[in-house]
Amino acid sequence: MNNKVFIFDTTLRDGEQVPGCQLNTQEKVEVARQLEALGVDIIEAGFPVSSPGDFESVVAISKAVKNPTICALTRAVEKDIEVAAEALRFAKRGRIHTGIGASDYHIRYKFNSTREEVLERGVAAVKFAKKFVEDVEFYCEDAGRADNEFLARMVEAVIAAGATVVNIPDTTGYCLPEQYGRKIRFLMDKVPNIDQAIISCHCHNDLGLATANTIAGVLNGARQVEVTINGIGERAGNTSLEEVAMILKTHKNLDLTTDIDTQRIYPISLLVSKMMRMPVQPNKAIVGRNAFAHSSGIHQDGVLKNRENYEIIDPEEVGVPASSIILTARSGKAALRHHLERLGYHLDKDQLVQAYEKFLQIADSKKEVTDEDLVVMMDGTIVNHQISLERLQVTCGVSTSPTATVELKIDGLVYKASEMGNGPVNAAFRAVDRILNERIDLEEYLVQSNINRSYDTAKVHVRINHNNRSFTGFGVDTDIITASVQAYLNAINKIGVLKGYQAVAAMG
Repeated sequence: MNNKVFIFDTTLRDGEQVPGCQLNTQEKVEVARQLEALGVDIIEAGFPVSSPGDFESVVAISKAVKNPTICALTRAVEKDIEVAAEALRFAKRGRIHTGIGASDYHIRYKFNSTREEVLERGVAAVKFAKKFVEDVEFYCEDAGRADNEFLARMVEAVIAAGATVVNIPDTTGYCLPEQYGRKIRFLMDKVPNIDQAIISCHCHNDLGLATANTIAGVLNGARQVEVTINGIGERAGNTSLEEVAMILKTHKNLDLTTDIDTQRIYPISLLVSKMMRMPVQPNKAIVGRNAFAHSSGIHQDGVLKNRENYEIIDPEEVGVPASSIILTARSGKAALRHHLERLGYHLDKDQLVQAYEKFLQIADSKKEVTDEDLVVMMDGTIVNHQISLERLQVTCGVSTSPTATVELKIDGLVYKASEMGNGPVNAAFRAVDRILNERIDLEEYLVQSNINRSYDTAKVHVRINHNNRSFTGFGVDTDIITASVQAYLNAINKIGVLKGYQAVAAMG
């Protein structure tokens, strides 16, 4: 059996169905190009019949992307299939993804039909799609809860009708890994023409088992996995591309490969999170901001001695610049020495003991100790480089370009700058950047609102990147723009002693 596992990415179709995560055509094309660079084999670009916007996006992606197969979703309806074929007319390699329910739940309650009628509709849909494209994928919806004997009949029939790929979705995330793996093995053993098609896994995460089920499917013979960046998707989401790719890469004994350029995983994770306004949970495997962060003294000491003591993946393998040794009250002397040496302080054993006592005093009063704190601690004097917001004025509206004027107080002096942006928050952040004359990249922006009749507040969390290091910040205010700038400055203040604030705006 072929050891290549095909990566079918449905971020732009199933992933985009998440409320609030919709993208316009230009944004979809940008994500599709990054998926192509990542090395995915198939991009499911949309559901063309569902809306003019989805149709146009499939057309645009088909024109923009050369290497991956471009796939369009349909129901087992001729009109759907005709519209999908039209949307795919510019694709170098086009695939129609059609299908129908396979479980008795769907057959009885969704279609008010019978197994035989559903089977006939599925076969007819494949035959009709073959008139437009050679590559036809058939999905047996809710296969996770379908009777295996009937499922095998459906798979055999649609392959005989011309399906090149058959998708076995655990649509509701119901299966346990052993159940799903057994289902795939049953099909591999019982369907006589199974060798004429690729079996695909499409697993949802309702019980937190999407990745485990997908791997179980692959181990039992499936050779395509349907995934999304960051695991986004309907309800609790889909199987995460990054998790499957790194499981197969890490467990080399499985002798299974993908074409994924894993060093591009973290950058595209950030892109999708930002574009879809869907923050990645900090403890998310592979791409969460804590995935390679260590705050326990025992773990820090072990990682500093040998990364593999506590990391099975080199962060650079997935595009993360380096592991993070976070200084907290739980950190040990090894972590403190690591950060002090990075800042140019080389201490002998006795000096380190003394420095560690001072460090613990600081750590007990703060959640996280920054580089600036360490410099202050070692120099014995307070170097006040804290940046504070003195004044903020924002202008925006329907026919007005968003403009922000910001005044910052740094070392007792006030600096002022005005900038335009694609929104009021972006304009304010650009004004801050202009004052500091520093390259700061915004990686994550999250707003939480607390609304009541008398007192509304906005809480803003941000993550920024400066010189390949990430910092988080928090701000709260009754005004969302003010809270955003406070959060941005809170993160910037954690960078530690920015060398020389060469303000390019006039001082106030």
